[in-house]
Amino acid sequence: MSHNPLRLHEGAIFLSDAHYSFKHKELLAFLKALRAQKIQTPQLILMGDIFDLLFGDIPKTVERNQEAVDLINALSDNIEIIYLEGNHDFNLSSIFPGVTLFPIQQQPLVCRYKEQRVRIAHGDFDAPLGYRLYTSLIRSPFVLKGLSLLNRLGKQFVLNALDKKLQGKDDCQSMYTFEAYVKRHLSQQELDEVDLFIEGHYHQDVQFKIGGCLYVNLPAFACGRGYIRLEDGEMRSETFDVSEL
Repeated sequence: MSHNPLRLHEGAIFLSDAHYSFKHKELLAFLKALRAQKIQTPQLILMGDIFDLLFGDIPKTVERNQEAVDLINALSDNIEIIYLEGNHDFNLSSIFPGVTLFPIQQQPLVCRYKEQRVRIAHGDFDAPLGYRLYTSLIRSPFVLKGLSLLNRLGKQFVLNALDKKLQGKDDCQSMYTFEAYVKRHLSQQELDEVDLFIEGHYHQDVQFKIGGCLYVNLPAFACGRGYIRLEDGEMRSETFDVSEL
């Protein structure tokens, strides 16, 4: 966990789980609206799984997402962009040179908003041991470069197989025991020292109190174009209207 607090700005936008792909293309219009200043913010916080498949050591994943990648890089010239890597998008430092990136090892990230103590994370930082070993392995540049080579030699069979799997996935399911799950999930996080805990990953779009800490699970942008704006001390839900572009 990082111990250098990141300052969250008034009007910051938190956007999570856009899963940009052939299946979910809504992110592109949102980024264009930011570029055209039809949506304004001093700070854009991308909370992971912004892309369905974007890996720094597999060039083909960059190529197929190039338009959205270029837009984020262009926006970073004028807006502070914070990117918490997720389980679908990682090893991104070579892709986004003007973006401040935080891999899973640095999450939850310590932040401050005015006098509030805040933690933010994509959400998969406290997974079972087997999953953590898998995520460590799959993030290895050597493994990714090997997969990239296999993908080229096999005429994109690796990415095609992943596309097929993701195409059948329901990204918008409700978790009916989610609050109980979160309390277990965050049981080691010393929430008595935190005023606000924000994460994505679970696609639930809910807020509730755990003791004195407000817990916020962000909406999945892929499920309804929802995002959250931090304003006047509140996490306010907003929905992107594509027709506004």
